[in-house]
Amino acid sequence: MLSCFVLVTPLLALPALGQEQPPRDEVQQQQPSEEGIFGLLPADSVTEHVLQTREGELAYTATAGTLNLYGQDGKQNAKIFYTAYKAKDRAPDRPVTFAFNGGPGAASAYLHLGLVGPTILPFQGENSDGTRPELKDNPESWLAFTDLILIDPIGTGWSRAANDDAAGRYYNVRQDAESIAKAIALYVQNNDVLAAPKYLLGESYGGFRAAKVAVAMKNSQNMIPAGIIMVSPLIEGRFLFGLDQDPLASALQFPALAAAEMERRGSFEREALREAERFAMNEYLTTLAGPAPTGPEAEAFYSRVASLTGLPMAVVERTRGFVSDVYAKEAGGTGRIVSPYDAGLSLPDAYPESGIGRNDDPILDGYTRAYGSAFADYARDTLGFDTPMTYTLLNEDVNRRWEWNGGRGGDSRATAGVSTDIRDLLSVIPSFKLMVVHGYSDILTPYGMSRYVIDHLPPELARDRVSLKVYRGGHMFYTRDEDRRAMFEDARAFYSDD
Repeated sequence: MLSCFVLVTPLLALPALGQEQPPRDEVQQQQPSEEGIFGLLPADSVTEHVLQTREGELAYTATAGTLNLYGQDGKQNAKIFYTAYKAKDRAPDRPVTFAFNGGPGAASAYLHLGLVGPTILPFQGENSDGTRPELKDNPESWLAFTDLILIDPIGTGWSRAANDDAAGRYYNVRQDAESIAKAIALYVQNNDVLAAPKYLLGESYGGFRAAKVAVAMKNSQNMIPAGIIMVSPLIEGRFLFGLDQDPLASALQFPALAAAEMERRGSFEREALREAERFAMNEYLTTLAGPAPTGPEAEAFYSRVASLTGLPMAVVERTRGFVSDVYAKEAGGTGRIVSPYDAGLSLPDAYPESGIGRNDDPILDGYTRAYGSAFADYARDTLGFDTPMTYTLLNEDVNRRWEWNGGRGGDSRATAGVSTDIRDLLSVIPSFKLMVVHGYSDILTPYGMSRYVIDHLPPELARDRVSLKVYRGGHMFYTRDEDRRAMFEDARAFYSDD
């Protein structure tokens, strides 16, 4: 999944991350003698700012810079770009949140300019399609209750490896998590925040990544995370990959399909959605799991699925009710396409004559691309980080080369998951907390799948420590002002429980 999450699918030796910390000036300062790709990155830039929050003015320091990673041979093999926002006169126990997006291959500009940062890029009015981006102050910045460090994984943003061979070694679940955990450790050690509660925030694959990073922080860096916030996360690959033939996975996705149809009709109601949830986990699940219905029973079943999803009954009947693969192409009506990222929206299909979906995604390949250029402009003009290097918002090469569970794509993705990591973290860290948030009409990482995982956690682990919040909108529901504000309040409550 890029952005979040893109459904695209010889093992390389993993680089060893040196545990020896380079001197402070080597970590935080760009050396003039550096050559190659690293020579395009400037010295760290530190600037002072004031944010107008709901409670008044908040003075903070912003740092845009890089952290160096070294191999066991002592040679630098990568630089990780980050942006840190640190409140002035902060208390030693003020929380610190490390945030990243997913993909694999997505930079952090989505969460940065879309949700948590002191500056946001609204997609409304003249910029509803991203053609006229204008950054604005974010009065709901999470800086109100936590310091923020936005991290771009290697291959995204301005984070780079020394060469292509070195880069490829980071493009896998394990080493990606280890590299980010090491970057977190370097930042903590060099910025006097060791005593602060340390949280992780990840979107889409970034939610999966957050669980892996939390384990790597604990096991490799001897640093205990306080909690995780997952935004529209991938948690279990077995539910997402192979939806067209798995009755349980299809049933867990179904409420999101129904929510999206309500949004397209302008008739969203939570009580009606709860009825769709009950149908999904009862009649829909058992019918898909059993023999194909026939006669009046089949007509009644297919008619109800069609009514709840907006799909033509003939299409539902043809697929026997497994509608995931045809939904984006068929649910929006003739000549329309819906985005898996927010199926509540439909746009003209660029290839209406095609029997399969060929359209670029209206959201991932549409207006949200503006986050990349907007962040590059912001980094140069506001943060003082000026580089000729392109800010890589989405790196599809990373996605294609990604190694999941010992392989690329296919079965390796379907066997990847973090439920066991979540259980282990909740078990060995008594104060550890988890909040999972979704948009109702996100059919890419549907909220029903996360609810299933949470519902099946041991009650003794989950009670009062694990929560699920769902908002109107899709995968990036925070592009809607009202839902971004709603999550701000839920996040503030999550942190204030400490």
